[in-house]
Amino acid sequence: MIFDPVYWLVIGAGVLLSVWAQIRTKSAFAKYSKIPTRSGMTGREVAERVLRDHGIHDVTVEAVPGTLTDHYDPRSRTLRLSEPVYGGRSMAAFGVAAHEAGHAIQHADGYGMLAFRSAWVPVANTGSGLSIFVIIMAVFMGGVATPLGKTLAIAGVLLFATTTVFTLVTLPVEFDASKRALLALEGGRYVEQDELMGAKKVLDAAAMTYVAAFITSLLTLLY
Repeated sequence: MIFDPVYWLVIGAGVLLSVWAQIRTKSAFAKYSKIPTRSGMTGREVAERVLRDHGIHDVTVEAVPGTLTDHYDPRSRTLRLSEPVYGGRSMAAFGVAAHEAGHAIQHADGYGMLAFRSAWVPVANTGSGLSIFVIIMAVFMGGVATPLGKTLAIAGVLLFATTTVFTLVTLPVEFDASKRALLALEGGRYVEQDELMGAKKVLDAAAMTYVAAFITSLLTLLY
């Protein structure tokens, strides 16, 4: 496999796509982090108000170190915002904070895809960790030319497929959270229309990282 030029073509395409998506996301976040909103609220305040607007009072909002490390933990019902978002008063901070609040709203509404993704995490982690070892074992056992090698090869592919399923399910979860975020910002009148567009551009750029992850995983699976 490691000597196959097609393999390196697939991996190279995936790496380039992922790097492009990450650069685009960081660029958009950096650009709109410099543009303050007229309300002067922080990302934390926006997240808390969006949650309150949707009748959610049992989710904690706290700061977490790093940049673009924002996430919602459904197990502890905690919304964690990176430092530039937690205390930020920019279009970027508003967009990211509302997006993570969107995940909390999904959880409260019993959004099926979020529940499935959360339950699938340990499956994907296990499959990802074991797949390469099973495929290597298949090679040593003669590959598809032998019954045992063929069985191991199929098992390795199925194990890796759990990761592809995870990246696929992540897409509707993330797009829906962004949709809820923008509706919440607009409905709560927390931003003007031009500010809303700035937040949308940050979220659109971030969404491409998930698209890139799925395409990369799918290409590897198909290989």
